[in-house]
Amino acid sequence: MPVGPDVITRAAYVHVPFCVHRCGYCDFTVVAGRNDLMHAYLDAIECELRRELKSPRPVSTLFIGGGTPTYLPVPALERLLSLLQAWLPLEVGAEFSVEANPAGFDRSRMDVLQQFGVNRISLGVQAFQQETLQVLERDHSPQDVARVVDQLRQAGFANAAIDLIYGVPGQSLEDWNASLAATLALNPQHVSTYGLTFEKGTTFWGRLNKGDLKRADEELEREMYSQGMQQLPAAGLNQYELSNFARPGFECRHNQTYWRAEPYFGFGPGAAGFDGRQRHLNHRSVTTWIRRVLNGESGIMESETLDADLAAREAVMLGLRQVQGIDRSHYQSRFGRDVRELSPIAFDQFVATGWLEATDQSIRLTREGRFVADTVMSEFLVP
Repeated sequence: MPVGPDVITRAAYVHVPFCVHRCGYCDFTVVAGRNDLMHAYLDAIECELRRELKSPRPVSTLFIGGGTPTYLPVPALERLLSLLQAWLPLEVGAEFSVEANPAGFDRSRMDVLQQFGVNRISLGVQAFQQETLQVLERDHSPQDVARVVDQLRQAGFANAAIDLIYGVPGQSLEDWNASLAATLALNPQHVSTYGLTFEKGTTFWGRLNKGDLKRADEELEREMYSQGMQQLPAAGLNQYELSNFARPGFECRHNQTYWRAEPYFGFGPGAAGFDGRQRHLNHRSVTTWIRRVLNGESGIMESETLDADLAAREAVMLGLRQVQGIDRSHYQSRFGRDVRELSPIAFDQFVATGWLEATDQSIRLTREGRFVADTVMSEFLVP
């Protein structure tokens, strides 16, 4: 889906599918043990950038995710960053994020990222207990995390983000609180807390159905989420989205593009893109995506044009993820109606229950509403 010059898109996501090992809970587009595909992958990225963009497109946010982007050897990392520098040049003040695994993330890679303008590192820490890391099949240790954060600061990175997972089988509330404390001791600028999900097709899904793994108790998960909402803001990391906390000015601007239903480019296998009217998803098979793109074909697997009603409903679902909620006048001017009109009975019920807070200016989830966010948002998604 070539992007027309009339659509101003200033955000881009690039997917790097390579990992040393696919973790049991991972549902992303990932290949492990296929370093032989790296050269062809980079060739395909170059072809896709040229095919879709036609000419360089300046961006204000750029996000390289995976997979493990920092698993790429330094020469491959340099080539990827050079391609992005040429085709997606950074605007002044741009946010440039890269996901990293604490294991194997060394100073040489940090220096390369710094050289190409990367200014935000998102570390997949997940936990600070070796037992929990083993359950999650992570290949780093708690000591690796402290080392990497220290090296990042020495390398000049002023924006480090830490991702954590709660609701892991065998993880206690004490474990979770210890992970929060260890995270805060490292003084990150941003923290994300995600409840573990068992996605169909993953190893964890199979183990769950066999009885090898057991879901965390619902009340325990609720208390873990609550502890994050309590402890992180108390330490200066304000909650600005259901799963995200940041020091003032360090909110992830790239992800805010998604939550505001604004357009973004997507490159690489499994990447999604949105031009404001139509969204697309690239082939999730890495080899299929490489083959198609190198053959001069589109890497897109499926696309969907949003009609006015669906666009309005999805904007509510995404907007309610943000703690500030939805600006009613902005929504009205964009979609020609008020949020309440989408589902008036559910809207009034959620306000009465205390899950939604509605004023003349905005609509947002209450603190209690964040615990049942999926229930609330799904009511607005269905006509």
